[in-house]
Amino acid sequence: MRTLYVSDLDGTLLRSDETVSSYTCGVINALVERGMLFSFATARSLVTTRKVTRGIGVRLPLIVYNGAFVMDSATGEILIENRMDGAQEVLCDLFSRGVYPIVYAFIDGIEKFSFVPRLCTPGMRAFLETRRGDIRWNEVDSPDELRRGSIFYIVCIGEPDKLAPLHDTYKDRYHCVYHVDIYTRAQWLEIMPRGASKSSAARKLMDMLNCGRLVAFGDALNDIDLFELADEGYAVANAHENLKRLAAGVIASNDEDGVARWLEENWKDGEK
Repeated sequence: MRTLYVSDLDGTLLRSDETVSSYTCGVINALVERGMLFSFATARSLVTTRKVTRGIGVRLPLIVYNGAFVMDSATGEILIENRMDGAQEVLCDLFSRGVYPIVYAFIDGIEKFSFVPRLCTPGMRAFLETRRGDIRWNEVDSPDELRRGSIFYIVCIGEPDKLAPLHDTYKDRYHCVYHVDIYTRAQWLEIMPRGASKSSAARKLMDMLNCGRLVAFGDALNDIDLFELADEGYAVANAHENLKRLAAGVIASNDEDGVARWLEENWKDGEK
């Protein structure tokens, strides 16, 4: 039986400085060469996934934007997608509550993330600094311009007293991830299509690859649905306690190369 191995990035495969160690690169590349089926499932885009995992030669499609897309790792082609119905109404509601998010959309067929600089919260500015120079960067002058294009992902970063009620409003209509960012410690609310999740994307990827088993690695609450699908889910030592309770085991932390060490010890040549 073919097994697909899927790892989250931030807080799991990536160290706390958002890098991948040479040890992890070496282990994963060697095992992929020997036949391991390995991919990522991340809230990141393909652009930033490629940037932070440079040095890892993953050949399989990648799960990005928390499952909104499965994309070809080499060409960037969208293989599986979820688009967001009702995004215009959501944005109108956010604006009425004084929340002006970062909006991810295809504008004239080109992937962009749009924001209004003068309306950014401190948490938004901290996040955007990490994306400066990104080809998707799109500063706009007014909230109305955030409504352009085919929207697939909305990110709100701000105070819990504003974002918690929004989570309550939309959690049953969309796939929402409400969490504290591990780098900036800012409160985030991510709103994406209902059908978008790491687990749904992983199931479709398994079908594409004719895999009967899934082994997953993660650290955060947005990995829970992936662990619920997986035959074995392993939480890094720095993971959220709720995820650890679902895990088949707790492995070394992200800063101790936990995923690579587990794979090196447990993946076997000729595994099918």
